[in-house]
Amino acid sequence: MIQGKIAGGHAQITMGSGDPEIQLRDSRKLELVLRSGALPAPISPSNEQRIGPTLGRDAIELGVQGALGGSALVLLFMVIYYQRAGMIADFAVLLNLFLQLAILCTFGASMTLPGIAGLTLTVGMAVDSNVLINERIREEMALGKSARAAVDIGYRRAFSAIIDGHITTVISGIVLAQYGTGPLRGFAVTLIVGIICNIFTGVVVTRLFFEAWIRFLGRQGRLDMG
Repeated sequence: MIQGKIAGGHAQITMGSGDPEIQLRDSRKLELVLRSGALPAPISPSNEQRIGPTLGRDAIELGVQGALGGSALVLLFMVIYYQRAGMIADFAVLLNLFLQLAILCTFGASMTLPGIAGLTLTVGMAVDSNVLINERIREEMALGKSARAAVDIGYRRAFSAIIDGHITTVISGIVLAQYGTGPLRGFAVTLIVGIICNIFTGVVVTRLFFEAWIRFLGRQGRLDMG
């Protein structure tokens, strides 16, 4: 406990209350530590190096390039494989990224390598949700269901799998955010925000687009699912 400043090179240290033998032993240990630290050992600089932010900046740039390239390939695959339904999925993914960045900017978050990894992972999970929905709709259409019935049944059957996968990922993100340090915590926060946004964009937004598509096609229309 610091009771006052050291003035004139003299100070007083109290050992508290308790067994006098224990206090005497602790005081001798403290005296030894203080005396060893008072040895005349001057310090002089022998070498000096300056490290700039080049390595970190290069890592961020390469991470952004990798994330953009991977995301672009995934979005292109969705358009090729699912055609117009893939375009709806791509719009939902882009909206998901926009919402994530808006929320992170609102909280003043900075873009780091773990954050970029979290954004990229949420792109994959957003696409995965749309793949589940599109495949369910294709299965119902293959059974001869109408467009509206196929969309209703497809979303209903895919919803439980989507929610299960997202909840387990959110639980993992919460554990990382609670017990992880700097980089892990940044990754976890980005992942949790992306998962929450994905539930909205992957289920609600895409459903609105499918409903508008069905109204445009009419009762006898067929969805272009690739």
